[in-house]
Amino acid sequence: MTIVKPWTTSSLFSRLCINGSSTPLFPFILHFRHSFTFLSPTTPRLSMAASPPQSTSQTVSPGGVQGDETNVFQLIQSHQEKAARLSPLEEIRTVLDGNVRGTLSTFSQMHDGYPSGSMVDFACDIDGSPILAVSSLAVHTKDLTANSKCSLLVAKDPEDRTDLIITLLGDAIPVSEKDKAAVRTAYLAKHPTAFWVDFGDFQFMRIEPKFVRYVSGVATALLGSGVFSGEEYKAAKVDPLAQFSKPVASHMNKDHADDTKVIVQHSTSIPVDFAYMLDLDSLGFFVKAGYQGDTFKLRIPFPRRAEDRKDLKTLIVEMLHAAKESR
Repeated sequence: MTIVKPWTTSSLFSRLCINGSSTPLFPFILHFRHSFTFLSPTTPRLSMAASPPQSTSQTVSPGGVQGDETNVFQLIQSHQEKAARLSPLEEIRTVLDGNVRGTLSTFSQMHDGYPSGSMVDFACDIDGSPILAVSSLAVHTKDLTANSKCSLLVAKDPEDRTDLIITLLGDAIPVSEKDKAAVRTAYLAKHPTAFWVDFGDFQFMRIEPKFVRYVSGVATALLGSGVFSGEEYKAAKVDPLAQFSKPVASHMNKDHADDTKVIVQHSTSIPVDFAYMLDLDSLGFFVKAGYQGDTFKLRIPFPRRAEDRKDLKTLIVEMLHAAKESR
C-alpha cells in the first residue's frame, strides 16, 4: 500500500541560506515541488505527461515588483504546480540509478544495537536494488552479517536540503555466485576504479527493497512526502533520457547560458537575471534562476515528452524560438 502525507503549508517566503554564509553564490533557494499525492493503489494516478504550454495572464516586468514580492512568488508557485514532471516513483528510481554514494544505516553489534551510519558507494542493479561492495573488516559488514536489516539514504543534491531525499529500507543479502559476474559489471560501470572489489576480503551485497520513503520541499512553501512498497519501487522505470542530463546541462551552461535565461523568462513570465541548468529528464529540466538578488530552483517543462537525445536538442531549440518570437 502506498502511504503519502498531504502537503504541509509553511511560509510562502521560506528561504534557505547555503552553507550558512551571508553572501553565498546562490544567496537563497525557494523550492516548489509538484504535489505527489497518491493515497492508495486504487486512487487514480495523476497524469504527469507534458501538455502544451499555457499562457499566463500575469507578467512581471523589470522593476515592476518593487516592494511587492508576493506577485513574483505567486507566479512561481502557479507555474511550478502546472509544470510536467516525472511521477514520484519514476523520479526516485531515476535519482537512485544516477547516484553512487549514500549513507548506510545498520544495527550496531558493537554498541548495543544502536543505529550506526556509514558513508558507502553503491550501484543499482537492473531492478533498482542497491549493490554494495563491502569488506569483511568493515564494521557495517559485521553489522549486516548479524542483522540484515538496514537503510540507505540518498540525497538528490547534498548541497540543497530542500531537494528530494530518499531512504530505501531493506535487507542486505550476499550476492550469489551465479549473479556475481553481472553484479560486478554493474558496480564497475559506476565505479570504474574500484579495483579492490576483487580483493579476497571483499564481497558484493544486494539490498532487497522493502519500503522506499521520500521527502521533498523541506523548509519551503510546499512539503511532500510518501512511502512506497519495494514491489512498487522495482516496478517503476528509470527515465531513459536522464543519462544525458550532465552533458546537456554542461553544454547549455557553458555555451548557451543566455538562451536558457530567455527560455526561463518565457516559461515563467518572470524576467530572471540568470538561469543555470541543473539536470533534465524526458519531461523537462530544473534550473537555478536569479531575480533581484533572490535565487530560485525552478522546474521548466518541455512542450511534450522528449523521445531521445536528438529530440532534447529539438525541444530546447523550439522553446528558444518560441521565447524569442514572443518578445
